[in-house]
Amino acid sequence: MYSSTLALLAGAALVSAVPTAKNEPRAEIDSFLPAIVPVNTRANDADLIAKLITTPRQVDRAKLLNEPGDYVFDFADTEPPEGSAQEDGFGGASVAANSKSMPALIGTGSSMTVAFLGPCGMNTAHVHPRATELNIIVKGRLVTNFIIENGLPLIANTMDTFQMSVFPQGAIHQEFNPDCEEAVFVASFNNEDPGVSEIAHNFFDLSNDVLKATLGGGPLTFNGADIDTFRSQIPDNIALGIDACLDKCGIQRNAKRDIHELLPKRK
Repeated sequence: MYSSTLALLAGAALVSAVPTAKNEPRAEIDSFLPAIVPVNTRANDADLIAKLITTPRQVDRAKLLNEPGDYVFDFADTEPPEGSAQEDGFGGASVAANSKSMPALIGTGSSMTVAFLGPCGMNTAHVHPRATELNIIVKGRLVTNFIIENGLPLIANTMDTFQMSVFPQGAIHQEFNPDCEEAVFVASFNNEDPGVSEIAHNFFDLSNDVLKATLGGGPLTFNGADIDTFRSQIPDNIALGIDACLDKCGIQRNAKRDIHELLPKRK
């Protein structure tokens, strides 16, 4: 009993001798974090990309990706990798991390795009020929429409913040921002090179006779204020939604003009 009491007293003395957290100066958290390094400095590096594509094992690809910043992509970069950003002024902008703009994605079967749609902006009908898209709205709301294949009905949803929609590989789909504030969505793909084919826009390179038989036309994104130019090229319910959005937001419509004036120039 006596020895047990001594042991407890000794233990208590030892504990009391140890400084408490309150007595210690708080260490700066940054001193415990990994160093900040330049990110994704080898975007569009043709030599590295060729080596990664022709290297069969992931362990060997990892040896080629020997810079910590190779594994980080900055969607907020004011100077994103060449070819990764689309800022065409037609109602939206986007930045894509894919096998070219971020070589570390090669072999992962993954890629991602962050897109910004202005008030009443629309992302017109398109497909991703090599990937399924998971689309989550992280700011605002998003109206989505898609058709999986012939014989199946249109699927339409109004998505709120942090809700997600899935667009199966090859499904024709489009998005519309029904509000007066910018909408932001994040799209992930199960292919490092998902590809994109703008359904209507691509037909504008064909003859006028072929154009008349298509489902519509327009660039990947356009300004809702140009609705009178695009009205005949999009479904009536979408056009009416854009009209209502413009009225709600007090946005003046632009004068109708030749649709080719609004199309992005082919590179």
